[in-house]
Amino acid sequence: MSEARLDICMITTEVGDSFLQLEASGAMEVLRIPQPFSAGVFLSYRCSGACRHCLYACSPRWPADWISIADAERVLAGLAAAMRDRYPPNAPVGVNEGLHLTGGEPFLNFELLIDLVEIAAELGIPGIFVETNASWCVNEGITRDRLRALKSAGLRGILVSVNPFLLEHVPFERTRRAVRVASEIFGPRNVLVYQGIFYREFLKMGIRGTLPLEDYLRRSFGLAYAELLPSGRAVYKLAHLFPRYPARRFFGLSCRRELIRDWHIHVDNYCHYIPGFCAGISLGDARHLEGLYKGIKLEEFPVLKALLSDLKELYRLGVEYGYRERTDGYVSKCHFCIDIRRHLVHHGTFRELAPLSFYEHLED
Repeated sequence: MSEARLDICMITTEVGDSFLQLEASGAMEVLRIPQPFSAGVFLSYRCSGACRHCLYACSPRWPADWISIADAERVLAGLAAAMRDRYPPNAPVGVNEGLHLTGGEPFLNFELLIDLVEIAAELGIPGIFVETNASWCVNEGITRDRLRALKSAGLRGILVSVNPFLLEHVPFERTRRAVRVASEIFGPRNVLVYQGIFYREFLKMGIRGTLPLEDYLRRSFGLAYAELLPSGRAVYKLAHLFPRYPARRFFGLSCRRELIRDWHIHVDNYCHYIPGFCAGISLGDARHLEGLYKGIKLEEFPVLKALLSDLKELYRLGVEYGYRERTDGYVSKCHFCIDIRRHLVHHGTFRELAPLSFYEHLED
């Protein structure tokens, strides 16, 4: 039933090979990381819900480990230097442009959110916006007061997440309120509704309150097109929506382009430098960006080294630590990768697999 009503588009995150800088220094390989064009900074992995599609496995079960002001200042200063002079003045916010503050749900710690917006604005970081699921928009007054305060602090805009997975726990009235009030305060150009196709469909359906995914699929007006990254919690909670393949399907492929790119990265509340959307992988400490730009010695990071060469090497590494191929197969190379990594964190010590809690919350 689900496959007939939900058209899932698995999005790749690959870019051109020009962004890969892998150098051999004697017998040692050094991975050089380009300065990012845009970035997202996590306040926390803690969220008001545990969406089935969540790339970062966020949920209410995560501890309230909020990024500290001291760490945020160092991370944001480094990102400001990387983004300087790369944007036109007063450019509208964009999904993969400038800086977005995210999580988890950043509005769970509104005071910290205000502080980070002020710091980023003082540093002159372009296109500052916040990403939210609108669960906090319980009435007109709270919504308007908070968004006005954020604008006064220097926030340029907002991204409101809208999809059938969020609709399971966020009443649609709150989503509509967030979009309407934000459009009045920031202007329509600086309000991103992602994904707009669902927002328009939910309006047509006259949805009130929340709606289980299965009920949405039965009530949907037709095929709903969903952009979905086949990684994170989705490959475990939504695997039935995809065809499956054996391990050998992914041999000969690598994750070079996903791991080394400059157009968008993330930094979590533990200051892990997350390449692109590769949750659970850290290229190092984002408080020391200049050091990362100088390069990573791959002999110290066996998982990264395998991912940059051939996924068959990652599989061999997993087998060395007792991993066995899934008999039911994998929906994507991201699923193949994350399943092996999930095994490795419980059977070895790998600095690049972080935070460890990410792997514990994949099936929340």
